[in-house]
Amino acid sequence: MKKITSLLLIFYCAYAYPQKINRHLQKEIAELITGFHGGIGVYVHDLKRNRVVSINAEDTFPTASMVKIPILTGIMTKIEKGELAYHQEMIYKDSLLYAGVDILGSFKNNEKIELSKVMMLMLSMSDNTASLWLQSLAGGGAVINNILDSNGFSVTRVNSRTTGRETNRGRFGWGQTSPKEIATLMEKISKHEIISYNASEKMLRLLGRNYWDEVSVSQIPSDVFVASKNGAVDESRSEVAFVNGKKCRYIFSICTKNNADKSWTDNNEAWVLTRKLSALLWKYFND
Repeated sequence: MKKITSLLLIFYCAYAYPQKINRHLQKEIAELITGFHGGIGVYVHDLKRNRVVSINAEDTFPTASMVKIPILTGIMTKIEKGELAYHQEMIYKDSLLYAGVDILGSFKNNEKIELSKVMMLMLSMSDNTASLWLQSLAGGGAVINNILDSNGFSVTRVNSRTTGRETNRGRFGWGQTSPKEIATLMEKISKHEIISYNASEKMLRLLGRNYWDEVSVSQIPSDVFVASKNGAVDESRSEVAFVNGKKCRYIFSICTKNNADKSWTDNNEAWVLTRKLSALLWKYFND
């Protein structure tokens, strides 16, 4: 009897899983992304109806600045353990500078700044100097990767400045992920399942203050809560977002790589497509 029950359970799971795919929405999105000049993956989870869209969602893509969500996880773990304090005063050093147009990089040597503000700069402004400082404070890429692994993420990793990941860095850059994993990480944060309830809540608030709101976020009404993180380098433009509206609650990610269009104008092919995807999802879940 136990053997029959087990077989029935296996059959039920094998049958039930495909039913979670929103086939109508998947077809719409597949049509939308057809013809994109590069590699692309999309993952959508309708949290109200527990239905998903998955297109190349388990393929590996560069994170670019989306890696700052794993770095946030690492630094919040340190805060949760009491090894760092959220409002702890930090001392900026010139040696931390990552050349570019970062706000933190314009600080004078020995200038003081709270840890919380460094975190804000990493997430809101996507400040790379702040991000690399926080990566180090979190214990480095290897420590962050162990945290990711312990939470069930097998693809999402920090590569830069992480011993043993030089080959991956050459291929994917600072970090790597899949559309499904980066969306799942955002989902776990939204459900207060990363580190602790309070830590996840703080992470969600921080991710809800994205200065770079002219791509997917621009297609969502301004009175709707959105937690998001973008990633952009020449050949890769990606984004992950949690959208919490009155009628809908959903997560989506779009990851690209090997993009033919490397431009940095608003009409970059990947950014235009991301706006179209975000608009499609908002309309679909609110009609």
